[in-house]
Amino acid sequence: MRRLPADFVWGTATSAYQVEGAAFADGKGASIWDDFVRLPGKVKNCDTGDVACDHYHRYREDVALLAELGVGAYRFSLSWSRLLPDGAGAVNRKGVDFYKRLLGELREKNITPYVTLYHWDLPSALQAKGGWSDRAVLDWFEEYAGVVLEHLGADIPNFIILNEPAVIAYVGHYEGIHAPGLKSAAAMYATMHHLNMAHGRSCRQIKAAFPEAQVASTYTHFPIYPLDEKPENAAAAQLMMSVWSDGFFGPAFKGAYPANIRDFVAPYVREGDMETCRASGDFLGINHYCPDYAVAVDEDIPARLTFAHNAGKIDPTGTTDLGWPIVPQGLYDALVDLKERYNPKRIIITEGGGAFNDAPDAGGKIHDRRRIDYYAAYLQAALRARRDGVPLEGYYAWSFLDNFEWGEGYGPRFGLVHVDYDGGLKRTPKDSFYWFRDLTGR
Repeated sequence: MRRLPADFVWGTATSAYQVEGAAFADGKGASIWDDFVRLPGKVKNCDTGDVACDHYHRYREDVALLAELGVGAYRFSLSWSRLLPDGAGAVNRKGVDFYKRLLGELREKNITPYVTLYHWDLPSALQAKGGWSDRAVLDWFEEYAGVVLEHLGADIPNFIILNEPAVIAYVGHYEGIHAPGLKSAAAMYATMHHLNMAHGRSCRQIKAAFPEAQVASTYTHFPIYPLDEKPENAAAAQLMMSVWSDGFFGPAFKGAYPANIRDFVAPYVREGDMETCRASGDFLGINHYCPDYAVAVDEDIPARLTFAHNAGKIDPTGTTDLGWPIVPQGLYDALVDLKERYNPKRIIITEGGGAFNDAPDAGGKIHDRRRIDYYAAYLQAALRARRDGVPLEGYYAWSFLDNFEWGEGYGPRFGLVHVDYDGGLKRTPKDSFYWFRDLTGR
């Protein structure tokens, strides 16, 4: 692969908690991740995002690197508790000013921002009141979105309302391995519905304020296969697909939940809710890493993903340093599946990438050939899907910087730019950075 098509947008992405640091600086309030990382055993090596990449203080340096990279788009998220320390009420002017400066730097460098409103970091004050499993979150989120629109909206051409709502609901409220660490099927289904409602309400709220703004949410989507041919595992795969994908696509595109979870969500659905949820957005954001298998289990949600990546249908070309299978065909299949079942107007792959922990050599250079090969294969699969009729407009690499990777801490390195956590957070572009720069021809 020598060049990306001229009309294909190449970008990269980060999120607030993973890169900003300054966790309690300049009036910022605590988030559920600030709390979660302090619980024993939740994050490897007791790592926290207190400092992270210190992007809060080094954003000008980082935007200069983005400009050198030649990206057309940069996706980042806002910290709700940096703007509203208590989740609602008083606005933190210093938080507003930070994002104004960041957006201004991007504008100066001719980099288009894609701004995520919610990337998993609910203000702690709102979790204490029930968080996403309480319907009151809809009003809290509306107030937060209103603050963003009032103070920053004129500088944001592209809004992504939610990042991976399935992870928020399932991993955070059922598995308990992400914040807020709940383990309740009821909380998961309530959260799922409230996320769908927040998406629909915010789509309308943003469009009312800025009709020309492009609005969407971004979702996980990947093939899920039965571990074997047993009927119970076939049902488990269908259930996991509903929990991870169709429980969000169904409401957004069709105004209905999949039949296999409808009864579980029903206690939280009120008259008119499904029409509110129905909001397909101006484009569909997709985060894709790898396919998986599902197996039946005797639990409240009677299915689990297995991470058994050699059971037959998945044919990986290798694995990342997190053990995730490298399956470019899985991206192609996921994109074609979306087109066939939901027919979105436009699709952007808002995250894709792999953890490859290549260390600097004696001269300080990072030769991450495996990452280059990974992206070359996945971009080829994405462009093949586009040639076959999928309305795909771009691919955003996860991630711009090595950063705090949630429960894994600082071990996995996804970045195009190496961050020396023990050396003053020095940034060093990797070989993949220069490969992508050449690919765009900028």
